[in-house]
Amino acid sequence: MADGIRFDVSGLDGIRTKMAQVKREVNYKGGRSALRRAANVLRDQAQSNARRVDDHETETAIWKNVAVRWNGRAFKQDGVLAFRVGVLGGAQAGRSAQLGMSNPGGITWYWRLLEFGTSKMAAQPIFRPVPDQAGQKAVDVFARSFNQALDRVLAKQGAA
Repeated sequence: MADGIRFDVSGLDGIRTKMAQVKREVNYKGGRSALRRAANVLRDQAQSNARRVDDHETETAIWKNVAVRWNGRAFKQDGVLAFRVGVLGGAQAGRSAQLGMSNPGGITWYWRLLEFGTSKMAAQPIFRPVPDQAGQKAVDVFARSFNQALDRVLAKQGAA
């Protein structure tokens, strides 16, 4: 499903010149903020998809456990800004799944069974359609937010 996804990344023309005018740390701060906003767009779409497939008669709720997390490992290893959108508690089962009792939606390790299906149940994707549904909106939000952050920094530098 994710094969051949294309996004129009317009509106980023002037960003390269602006990025060259500010320090790397400022680019990281503005980039991280803009990237989180874009990830939140994807999270909201995933939550909407999860609500569609959630069993409303049970106490657990997958949509409450869909979260955005900063990917510190990618940043420390390669300097790459990255956020992860996923389900709290992961895809674990058995004894370790009991650790998810404190999650807002309860223990929802079974989300992967809904996402990918089983031999006895068809898949009801939650995350796989998200790039098609909200990917372009996330790119637009990122471009707008990052451009605003750079404009703010350049205005401060000009005033100083």
